[in-house]
Amino acid sequence: MSATKIIAYISAVILIFFGVLFIWAAFGSNPHPEWICVGVVSVSIGFGLIWFASRSKPSTAPQNVTLQVDLPANVGMDTIKCQSCGGVLKPENISMVAGAPVVTCPYCGTTYQLTEEPKW
Repeated sequence: MSATKIIAYISAVILIFFGVLFIWAAFGSNPHPEWICVGVVSVSIGFGLIWFASRSKPSTAPQNVTLQVDLPANVGMDTIKCQSCGGVLKPENISMVAGAPVVTCPYCGTTYQLTEEPKW
C-alpha cells in the first residue's frame, strides 16, 4: 500500500470521528443545530477520501535492475559456446529471467539456463 493511501485512510478516519462527535454534540444538553452541518460535511469528506483512496490504482512503472559483478584480479574470461550447436555467444545473447541467466542462441534458436560447471 502506498504512502498516499495510508495518509488518505488516516485522514478519513479522523474526519469521520470528529464529524460523528459534532453530530452527537448537536443533540446534547446545549443544542447547536449548525454543528449538524459541520458534522455531516466532515463525515462526507471522510467517506469521499476512503472512496478515492480505494479506487486509485498503484503505479506499475517498470523497474530497471542493474547487476554489477565485481571479479577478483587476474580473472580470465572464456568464450561461451552454445550447448546445442557450439556457436560463439555474445553478452547480448544472455538475459536475466526471474533472477537466472538465460541464453538464447542466435544461430540455432535454442534457449536454456546458463549454469556454472564445477571447477574441480
